[in-house]
Amino acid sequence: MDVPAEAICCDSRRWFPIVNISSAIFDCSAPDLDSCPDESLPEFAFIGRSNVGKSTLLNMLSGRRDLARVSTTPGSTKLINFFTMNKTWRLVDLPGYGWAHVARKDKAKFNQAVGDYLRNRPNLCCVFALVDSGLPPQKMDLEFVEWLADSSVPFVLVFTKTDKVKSPAVQGNIEAFKQRISEWCESPPEIFTCSAVAKHGRRELLGVIDEAIAAAKADSPAAVHDPENSGPPSADQESDGRSSRGRRPNPARPW
Repeated sequence: MDVPAEAICCDSRRWFPIVNISSAIFDCSAPDLDSCPDESLPEFAFIGRSNVGKSTLLNMLSGRRDLARVSTTPGSTKLINFFTMNKTWRLVDLPGYGWAHVARKDKAKFNQAVGDYLRNRPNLCCVFALVDSGLPPQKMDLEFVEWLADSSVPFVLVFTKTDKVKSPAVQGNIEAFKQRISEWCESPPEIFTCSAVAKHGRRELLGVIDEAIAAAKADSPAAVHDPENSGPPSADQESDGRSSRGRRPNPARPW
C-alpha cells in the first residue's frame, strides 16, 4: 500500500507540476569528474544502496522502459551515467554504495569518483537519495545522508518500493529515519515516497526538478535584468521549501 506523498512532504500545500519528458538521450558514462560532460545544463543525480530500485525508478520517471539498466545483480551501475532530458537538463545515474561483486580497490575508486562529483560538480542542483521503505534505518544510508549534509550537497530523501510494504510499516520506517538524522541535520530534508510498480511519486519527484530549473532561471543574470522579474522577492519566495535543499548559487550559469 502506498503512502500519499502529501502526508510526509515538508509542505503538503505545495503543488508540483508534471514535467513532460518528450526526449531522453544517453549522453555518456564517466569514470571520474574530469570525464563528465560540459556544465551547460542543470543536473539531478540519483543514488542509493544496492538493490534500492534505482534503475526501475529512473525508467518510470523518464517514461522509458530501458533508460537505465535493470539487473538482478546489485551494483550493476559502475560508472556515472548522464542522460539529457528534454534537451534542457540532465538526469545522472550514480553507482550505488555498498554494492556486491566489486573488487575492493575498484569499490574505493568508484566511491571517490562519486564523492568528487557530488562535492565539486557546480551544475548539480539536487541529489535524490533513495532509501528502501521496507527496512528500518540502515547504517549505510544514515552515514551517506550525514555525509551529504556535512558536505553541503543539496538533497531530498526518496523512500522506494512502497508497493511492497504495508502503509504503517512504511510510515514507521520513515519516522525512525527522520528521528535518526535529526541528531545532526539542522533542518529536515524534503521527503517523498515512490513506487515504480504503482507509478506513485513520479509527479512529485519531477516537480522538484521543474521547480529547481525554474528557480535557477530566475536567478540567472538575464532574469535579474528582466523588468518583469525586477523588485525584491516576495515573502513566499524567500521562505519556500527550496531553502531546505540548500541550492548551490551559480549566477554565471546560462540556465
